[in-house]
Amino acid sequence: MTQQVPPTELAEPELTGVRNFRDVGGLPTGDGRRVRAGVLFRSGHLAHATATDTAFLTSLGLHTVFDFRNAADQRLEGPDVELPGVRNVNLPLTDPADGAEFWKMVRDGDLDQLRGILSEGRAAGRMETAYRTIIKERTAEHSKVLHALAEDSVPALMHCAAGKDRAGLSIAVTLLAVGVERDAIEADYLESSASHRRYKVHRSDSSSHATPPEIMELLDPLFDARAEYLAAAYEAIEQTWGDVDTYLTEGLKVSAGTRERLRERLLD
Repeated sequence: MTQQVPPTELAEPELTGVRNFRDVGGLPTGDGRRVRAGVLFRSGHLAHATATDTAFLTSLGLHTVFDFRNAADQRLEGPDVELPGVRNVNLPLTDPADGAEFWKMVRDGDLDQLRGILSEGRAAGRMETAYRTIIKERTAEHSKVLHALAEDSVPALMHCAAGKDRAGLSIAVTLLAVGVERDAIEADYLESSASHRRYKVHRSDSSSHATPPEIMELLDPLFDARAEYLAAAYEAIEQTWGDVDTYLTEGLKVSAGTRERLRERLLD
């Protein structure tokens, strides 16, 4: 395992083949502590990492990379690059068949088809539903992540395809577990909408004129980070378990002792 980089050296890099990378260090908890720099990172997939990107990621001294993509994602984008000495854990947060037809239409559909599935708030509604579903149905996966982090898995990098939704929720759950304030979690989540971080939409037609403005407008809610998406996740927690503490203890089977070990590993 390579030596962990000191926090002072962890300025955000210009990665060429990995989008939406960042260290979540510095986020404040309700009791005045902060997430330690250099222990928890998030990004889009690592399949297209360049040699320079790979060298930087290796320098972080990562223990574990959590990949939340499903099999369909991995077939589309490819496997992650190998990082020496790093454990790779694949925990799909969506079913391999879930939405396959929908995403094929996003890539291949014409304007009329996309209007039918995405217009009049349907795209944003789909995202909110997906966030609620992941929170309610992927408790075992989120439990595995938190227990792994509490045991030995830091420094860790969490990613999905874009690093926005599945990784964003997993980061949010982790931050909730150590007491980070919701405003800070939301601010970090919304950074995924920055133009240099956003996932690139790959339409099947490679023509420079293949994606007119109306199609981009229809697709925008799918590739945007919006506060209402994260709010839908919080609503799912509250409607299903009543509060975050009950969600963690009953939904994710995370004990008070495990939460304390998480805080020891992740907080200054």
